[in-house]
Amino acid sequence: MSEHHRPSSGPVRLNTEVAHNARVWNYWIGGRDNYEVDQQVGDHVAAMFPVIRDVARADREFLGRAVRHLAAERGMRQFLDIGTGLPTLDNTHEIAQRVAPGSRIVYVDNDPVVLVHARSLLTSAPGGATDYIEADVHDPEAVIRGAAATLDLGRPVAVMLLGILNFVLDTARAQDIVRVLMSALPSGSCLALTHPTTDADLGGQGNVEAMRFWNDKATPPITARTRAEVMSFLDGLEVLEPGLVSCARWRAGSGSAAVVPQFGAVAVKP
Repeated sequence: MSEHHRPSSGPVRLNTEVAHNARVWNYWIGGRDNYEVDQQVGDHVAAMFPVIRDVARADREFLGRAVRHLAAERGMRQFLDIGTGLPTLDNTHEIAQRVAPGSRIVYVDNDPVVLVHARSLLTSAPGGATDYIEADVHDPEAVIRGAAATLDLGRPVAVMLLGILNFVLDTARAQDIVRVLMSALPSGSCLALTHPTTDADLGGQGNVEAMRFWNDKATPPITARTRAEVMSFLDGLEVLEPGLVSCARWRAGSGSAAVVPQFGAVAVKP
């Protein structure tokens, strides 16, 4: 790992008086990197929208299935995980390097909460590489520049956008971000994404009030999108079976979990 990409070891200012998405999400999936304010907001959202804990777990399980598929079935050896969030059990690099120890992974986040914990992400199997860069999904050009220090952008890369485009409130801007990222990568590169929805067919109606409460009480603000809007992020890519579905049902096999209002898909650049 190059020294100038190493996260700062100096103090990072954390606002522990306002609930923050990374910490609340960590609370919902059973982690310990959260504060009382995160637990309070998390509990309130869960009371309004009880399925949210199922969404958090399903999203994490989708990550595992998607990375295993990309590494084992499609031979992907490079991953760009944007909007990393707080490290938990089975992070992207652990899953990928379990399949192929030589895999190279770059994590991207601009969250000071994540920065505090970044060093725990920076472990790698011998022969592989794991890096963390501080960058914002709103600046995809900077993400690509930073990733190029660790990844060979002349070879296929799997871009992971799990639960991150919902923080880009303007849909046209979110579409542009995906286009910039994927246009910088060669044929055979992949995109894995998850995104919350209020669509009734996934039981998302309860998301409306819960998100309104979230945007009033926590940070950063979030938006849900329709199936058509999420599909627009996959324009120009070949969407793998079973298509855009509840992330709980993406290649989950028989006896799969109940549908949750969070879309999931994996697509390949032709």
